[in-house]
Amino acid sequence: MAGIPYLPSSGAPGRPGHRPRSAGCGRTPACESTGTGHCYLRMEEDTDFRIRFSSLRFITDHVGFHGTIKSLPSDFVVIEIDEQGQLVNKATNELISKIQPEPNNFAKKTKLDFQNLSFKEGRNQEFSTFTGCSDDDHNDQSPSEKEDTISDGTSKSEEEKVHVLGNLLDEKTNELLNHFACDIKEKWNSKTELIGSSPEFSLGRILDKNQRAILHSAIRQKFPFLITVGRNSEIVVKPNLEFKELCHLVSEEEASDFFKYLDAKKENSKFTFKPDTNKDHRKAVHHFINKKFGNLVETKSFPELSYNAGNPNVVITVRFREKTHKHRKRSLFECRDQKVIYTAFTLRKENLEMFEALGFLAIKLGVIPSDFSYAGLKDKKAITYQAMVVRKVTPERLKNIEKEIEKKRMNVFNIRSVDDSLRLGQLKGNHFDIIIRNLRSQINDSANLRERILEAIENVKNKGFVNYYGPQRFGMGRKVHTDQIGLALLKSKMVEAIKLFLTPEDLDDPVNRAKKYFLQTEDAKGTLSLMPEFKVRERALLESLHRFGMTEEGCIQAWFSFPHSMRIFYVHAYSSKIWNEAVSYRLATYGSRVVEGDLVCLDEDIDEHFPNSKVHLVTEEEESADTYAIHQVVLPVLGYNIQYPKNKVGQWYQEVLSRDGLQTCRFKVPTLKLNVPGCYRQILKHPRNVSYQLMEEHDTDVKTEGSHIDEATLSLLISFDLDASCYATVCLREIMKHDF
Repeated sequence: MAGIPYLPSSGAPGRPGHRPRSAGCGRTPACESTGTGHCYLRMEEDTDFRIRFSSLRFITDHVGFHGTIKSLPSDFVVIEIDEQGQLVNKATNELISKIQPEPNNFAKKTKLDFQNLSFKEGRNQEFSTFTGCSDDDHNDQSPSEKEDTISDGTSKSEEEKVHVLGNLLDEKTNELLNHFACDIKEKWNSKTELIGSSPEFSLGRILDKNQRAILHSAIRQKFPFLITVGRNSEIVVKPNLEFKELCHLVSEEEASDFFKYLDAKKENSKFTFKPDTNKDHRKAVHHFINKKFGNLVETKSFPELSYNAGNPNVVITVRFREKTHKHRKRSLFECRDQKVIYTAFTLRKENLEMFEALGFLAIKLGVIPSDFSYAGLKDKKAITYQAMVVRKVTPERLKNIEKEIEKKRMNVFNIRSVDDSLRLGQLKGNHFDIIIRNLRSQINDSANLRERILEAIENVKNKGFVNYYGPQRFGMGRKVHTDQIGLALLKSKMVEAIKLFLTPEDLDDPVNRAKKYFLQTEDAKGTLSLMPEFKVRERALLESLHRFGMTEEGCIQAWFSFPHSMRIFYVHAYSSKIWNEAVSYRLATYGSRVVEGDLVCLDEDIDEHFPNSKVHLVTEEEESADTYAIHQVVLPVLGYNIQYPKNKVGQWYQEVLSRDGLQTCRFKVPTLKLNVPGCYRQILKHPRNVSYQLMEEHDTDVKTEGSHIDEATLSLLISFDLDASCYATVCLREIMKHDF
């Protein structure tokens, strides 16, 4: 294989001001010929599937090219990017454990890289209190620290913990800690944005657990804008991003006192924020506290004792939940003493469905699949890395099965104790390393292939791609797709949903023979004897049906054999299908223009979970003035808490809901504990950090003895980052102008 020089990723060849012809007209003629063997997934063999995805539209106007993706799982590598912007495949914790210093205190000064910390201002808060920093222990104290109590909850004894740092840490380590704290404040004050992992400072290994506990508390009391974590007897100090977030809502002094109150964990204590007349602002504070610390504290609003009835001052009071504070532990060794143990790890899997992987891990660890939590689903036909948390399993126990799970093409690493589970969407995005093989031009395209490839990548880099949900969202079955199951669940047709889930494909293998037997007999016990052991979801469902029967109530119980994240997945699949159709209709109707009645998001940093208050309805005047661009347009993903566009697209939504029998649907399925509030999704997205390289692969064809012909085929290695809930196959579809 001969390498081709790295292609520059700048200088887009697209024509400025040219309106993309595909935005309103669908596929280009070159894309309509199917060709043969274009995709390892072989979606073109599924007529229904091809119809669904060939009707999707393009936003760019280049010609594109053909190629083969996922020839091998190693051709498609997916690495999750956590909320701090860190790739989860980096074995940071493993490296730390290998280079632990000797028992004496050891400090390492990490380079501060703040390009990834971007904070938006709230209530015009300027954070002027961050300016200036001194090594003097007392200069970081707020006025309330000098009082006998700190906001009703933190006693003077907590303040005195500040002075133990000089006793437990050597002079050099103490000095470096103060410099680290100053650097954090100065960078936050400068509002410098950065890309990279959160900076860290290590105090080294502290072997005595009582000393570790004292240091954890002392550092948090002195520097409430920092947090401490334990790693195998090592104490690591990091910025407290929740502190910074709270400073958008309240003063730095209040934020400092609040976090000191949390750390003190004093029984029957309370914390009171300053009086506030703004109801919306109080609501935002309530929401922040309950979202971040709801399992630890509760908040209530009370009128101030002396207030004006016309414009009352109201204070927010925070109390520890009953007995919860006794169990709230932050350091690693304390986590192990809690009743509920959480162990985080990175899961690497190859050519393996995620739910199958979780089923296998659950069996080996003696837990159930719902004990695992994760931030997002990953492809099957790929090598994927993702963060996971498992309940009721110690790190040591997880390490003990490492060798066993390697046989199933799985690895676990970065194993460590944490305080809580993960939630869906708790990630920044995904990084992709993809090889596209057997590159060739579109039919009847005589242009230089290399130039076509360069043009295509640069065009999508600059103009973006239509942000469709990818085909893996809907399953690869030909007869039944996941969205059909979701629709049945939304209509509370539980028996129908079970039958759809167990509908066989036209294949003669043990799994489909078992499904066929069930639909013919509804004999759950007999089907269990036929269903292979590795089909964990199917077997869990069948075991419940055997126990509760194939009645409406029995089917409800059967769905509860799946974790909540899996039950909601099917409903989300239906919402995703409708969203895809809505985008196609929107682009076909209005093209790239932003028109009256469109919904736009006014925030620059958009994710799918922003409130209705940030969604704006475009007016006639704004349309005439071209106030907004197409990349700001969002469309609702179905749910009970969304608004619809006020134009033809909004009418289309209502017609579709009526077509599917959901005109009165509240998007709640109480029997399955499913609530679907809905969200908004940008119709366009851009890949980030794009790099690419062309490679030549030589195939030798021996013609006669002593002679041969070398024929080189091109492959493309492309890497990029996508936001959470974006699909690489959809981005590639826009680049290649080819439906997979």
